[in-house]
Amino acid sequence: MKHFTRISDLGPDGVKQILARAAAWKQTKPGAIFIDRILGMVFFNPSLRTRASFEAAMLRHGGHAIVLEVGAGTWKLEDRDGAVMNADRAEHVREGVPVLGRYADLLAVRTFSGGEGDATDELDPVINAFRRFSTVPVLSMESAREHPHQGLADLLTVQEAHGTTKVPVTLTWAPHIKPLPKAVPNSFLLTAAACGAEIRVAHPKGYELAPEVRAEAEAYAAATGGKITYTNDQDAALEGSAAVYAKAWGPSTSSGLEAAPMADLAAWMPTADHMRKAAKEAIFTHCLPVRRNLEVHDSVLDGPWSRVVDEAENRFHVQRATIHHLLS
Repeated sequence: MKHFTRISDLGPDGVKQILARAAAWKQTKPGAIFIDRILGMVFFNPSLRTRASFEAAMLRHGGHAIVLEVGAGTWKLEDRDGAVMNADRAEHVREGVPVLGRYADLLAVRTFSGGEGDATDELDPVINAFRRFSTVPVLSMESAREHPHQGLADLLTVQEAHGTTKVPVTLTWAPHIKPLPKAVPNSFLLTAAACGAEIRVAHPKGYELAPEVRAEAEAYAAATGGKITYTNDQDAALEGSAAVYAKAWGPSTSSGLEAAPMADLAAWMPTADHMRKAAKEAIFTHCLPVRRNLEVHDSVLDGPWSRVVDEAENRFHVQRATIHHLLS
């Protein structure tokens, strides 16, 4: 059975095919491709663009979406094997997931990192429990390890701006009020590598992405002619870049850091001055939501570089392509 919860489910060839289909369908509406199909959407965490874009993808093409919010209208779900269920999780995924598969043609799941460290995020326990027990295809709407549809939308936006994905792109760390999960930066790195981009990853010391993710990205880059460099010098990473992607994330487990020392790292917030270091035709992207003037300055978000709304629209286009891929 096909699932799509991580970039490795597609690989470089599959990513290329999805982006091509999404770009084509953005120009020519594909019609009632999901008629009589139901998408079951299971949210462990909140959403705006993800929920709206997945529902729109189904409804605009003849299908339907059922939205379930875990713990708010549905039972809390237990995913651990052998758990003694004497707390607030009233239903186990072993029963809940296959039941949902009797009602829907495919399931989409959103479950953030529990903040237990890089090793646990690498195991991706909740999304992989759905993969194990589902009788229908499973899509990720973000998990502990990856946000693959966001990565696809990011690279579609780069492709639209420059006519190709094989350009220099910068993934830069940005400040935040709290340490955030690494799913979004992981997926940008993995997808850009699968697309053959030249990727510069800039972050403060102690904020390295997990070695397993970096190794996977290096394998994609080797297969596609891409290149990846890591640096603590943000200005060097921005120099001549065709696309700048900013995202906050927390420190690596091995660093021993507990949280972002905001006063020390505020200079990492992208501003217009930062963007002027990039190529003249550079674009700026961010997954949203974004904390203005903390994570990214107004001068960038409201400036000529910003493609954040176009990028959000592209979630709709790549998602209907992946839904079609799984239902075909």
